[in-house]
Amino acid sequence: MADWSQTWTYVDGEWLEGNPPILGPRSHSMWQASTVYDGGRAFEGVTPDLDRHCARLNDSALALGLAPTKKASEILELMQDGLTRFDKNAELYLRPMYWAEGELGHMAVQPLPESTRFCLSIYEWPLPKPTGLSVCLSSFRRPGPEQAPASAKAACLYPNQARAMKEANGRGFDNAVVLDPVGNVAELATANLFMVKDGVVHTPAANGTFLNGITRQRMIGLLTSAGLDVHERMITTAELLDADELFSTGNYGAVLPVNRIEEHQLKTGPVYRRARDLYWEWAHS
Repeated sequence: MADWSQTWTYVDGEWLEGNPPILGPRSHSMWQASTVYDGGRAFEGVTPDLDRHCARLNDSALALGLAPTKKASEILELMQDGLTRFDKNAELYLRPMYWAEGELGHMAVQPLPESTRFCLSIYEWPLPKPTGLSVCLSSFRRPGPEQAPASAKAACLYPNQARAMKEANGRGFDNAVVLDPVGNVAELATANLFMVKDGVVHTPAANGTFLNGITRQRMIGLLTSAGLDVHERMITTAELLDADELFSTGNYGAVLPVNRIEEHQLKTGPVYRRARDLYWEWAHS
């Protein structure tokens, strides 16, 4: 992210320009990682699936023992209000968050549900150009559902993804393919992953070890409605290394092509182009 971009943050009942300090050293979230968040996009005058991002935020909060303070519809209304503070065609990221201030019990590990706070930050964050990602195989893995709240969009999950990204960047790659606990492909470090072989689309089955992304779900539906076969199943690294096409889906970049995995070069293929066109057509409809 750039050093500065226009930012508005809603916290404690008012909109504040910039990035106001809102966490202290005694906040449970600061030292026990009770933060959950979600991320939606606004670009070219469209706001795809913001309602679903708001609903998922509340689900993530409940998964970590927080007590959501707003209905999903109320968060959506705040997002729409916040968007009026920017140019209508600005490329924006909308990030609502919950966290706990207090702890429950003498051990301080559990968040105190009634101490849950909310904020919404909206800031300029341009969509990346679809020039193609290079990805490598990571030595780090996603946790199982009994090891971490893997199905929630929880901040505590991201340090391990950051280690995967650091490893990949150190090897000269843009992103990393992260495996699940038993060695099957889960996702990229920062996005969901799709594979194309012989014109058929495959994506790792949502098995509770990674976030079943909203853009991922949307893409599966769009491709299926357009008559393409999409298989959600177990995928091995050997299959990825032999793929005809790879592409990612997620909040940050929407739909992006992969042009290299390890030393295997890939072209931006027809299925990816169809997938991106379908997403753009749907978003602008």
